[in-house]
Amino acid sequence: MALVYILYSSSLGKYYIGSTTQSLEERLRRHLSDHMGFTASTKDWIVVYSEKFADKSSALIRERQLKSWKSKAKIIELLSGKPE
Repeated sequence: MALVYILYSSSLGKYYIGSTTQSLEERLRRHLSDHMGFTASTKDWIVVYSEKFADKSSALIRERQLKSWKSKAKIIELLSGKPE
């Protein structure tokens, strides 16, 4: 099983889109730990969305699709449950 997830930081007002084969709790813990990368700048990330997939390749396809939107409005639309 694999997941695509969206994190949100209220202090940055930004979303982060990622995928994992780990549990969502473990992946969030790693984002909140000391590390380098986009999510390292703040520690207030919360999970606001997730989708399950049967395999990693399907999750990566969906992750790329979401990232290709490059639109905060489309992400907010997804989170509100409106159709894409």
